[in-house]
Amino acid sequence: MDHATEEETAATGRRILVAVDEGDESVHALKWCLSSFAKRGGGGDGAAPADTIILLYVRPPPPTYSVLDASGYVFSDEVAAAIDGYSREVAEAVVEKAQKLCTLYCKEVGDGEASHEMKVEVKVAVGDARNVICQMVDKLGADVLVMGSHGYGLFKRALLGSVSDYCVRNANCPVLIVKS
Repeated sequence: MDHATEEETAATGRRILVAVDEGDESVHALKWCLSSFAKRGGGGDGAAPADTIILLYVRPPPPTYSVLDASGYVFSDEVAAAIDGYSREVAEAVVEKAQKLCTLYCKEVGDGEASHEMKVEVKVAVGDARNVICQMVDKLGADVLVMGSHGYGLFKRALLGSVSDYCVRNANCPVLIVKS
């Protein structure tokens, strides 16, 4: 997908994709984005348009189990459904917390005026976070990707596979990594 031209961005504001998860690092990144990077609408004639914040939470794919797991226990469909249900509840809680942060921030900065509100969209996707985030950058036409970082060292990042490192190399837009 083509990203907005400078003229389109000036008229509509930027589309800022913020990857959120259960960690404090993503909360810190969202707070930084709201306070230091994203623009709110000015409310007057000729004022800069508000940026759109797109909150993205990526759920892990549902587990696939054989009839017997490694310990010999039988996994029923009910167990798999319970795990998937829990994953959905976590996603809802994370997204709700992120939305509240956006709302509170706009009220604090804009003194409650509707003219200072920021557009917020919410997307929940399923899959490997690294791939899904990069795909959603394209699908949603994001101008910038903002994400937190655990701040792991080189060895641990290589061993665990850093989502932020992957996105820096593969996302089709600028990526801002916010460290706690």
